[in-house]
Amino acid sequence: MNYLRNVATLRIIEENCTGCGMCISVCPRDVLSVNNKVASINDIDRCMECGACKKNCSFDAITVESGVGCASALFFSMLTGKEPACGCSTDGKSGGCC
Repeated sequence: MNYLRNVATLRIIEENCTGCGMCISVCPRDVLSVNNKVASINDIDRCMECGACKKNCSFDAITVESGVGCASALFFSMLTGKEPACGCSTDGKSGGCC
């Protein structure tokens, strides 16, 4: 399942990556792979910005703003059954989602 297109903040800093594969082990959405000893992004639109890859990278080779944006709001909504709220509604209220 893709979340929202072209909004994930996930980035790989290739010069820091050793290709250890820890990010692949912890990613719940199969977003990453290792090719030629460097992590790469398979499908960024599958990323839910949970931050597991960044938190488990000992080499600071991954950046992601975990828990940001509408992707996180939608995922939280699916887990809790509550309405999505990411704070970016156009009416100035804190509820709603893009």
